[in-house]
Amino acid sequence: MAKKKPFVLRIDEETFKAIEKWAADEFRSTNGQLEWMIHKALKDAGRLKKEDPS
Repeated sequence: MAKKKPFVLRIDEETFKAIEKWAADEFRSTNGQLEWMIHKALKDAGRLKKEDPS
């Protein structure tokens, strides 16, 4: 598993509440939801390294 790097994120209260609700709906923590959202956005934008299929 990749090493995780902590950082501070400033986000407005309304957006944070929407993310908390989405996380609860998906049975994830808020942090897990943010990680998933960022990973999906990077994948969709073609910004992730291709995985070795072997």
